[in-house]
Amino acid sequence: MNKQKKPEPVDVHVGSRVRLRRTLLGMSQDKLGKALSLTFQQIQKYERGANRIGSSRLYQLSQILDVPVSFFFDDMSAEITGRAAGMSEGGKQSFEVGQLSRRETLELVRAYYRIKDPAVRKKLFDMVKAMGKSSLSFEGDEA
Repeated sequence: MNKQKKPEPVDVHVGSRVRLRRTLLGMSQDKLGKALSLTFQQIQKYERGANRIGSSRLYQLSQILDVPVSFFFDDMSAEITGRAAGMSEGGKQSFEVGQLSRRETLELVRAYYRIKDPAVRKKLFDMVKAMGKSSLSFEGDEA
């Protein structure tokens, strides 16, 4: 009897973060595979968590996708990490992981990175952060 082993939750999470970043950059699985000297099928297996990504490969991915290695572990749920609930920054996650893969979010991030002037990008980033903080204080006032 050939029983298939279910992927480890950490591997699934890391793979989903690879897919998220690749998609945000508008990169195909084939292009990422070529950069790593792999087939697109191997990239698919990584993204599904079916194949575990080793540390040196994870480092290569961080370089190609232009993110720190820690990016692949960001937003991991307490169930996966085994930590107690409420240990995320501020004791509460204000941004749901599912929102990261919404079309609107992806389009916004792609548009943001198309801004060539780093100073303009930084000002926009600071403005949006400030608006998000003021929005949180308004929500708290309504309670």
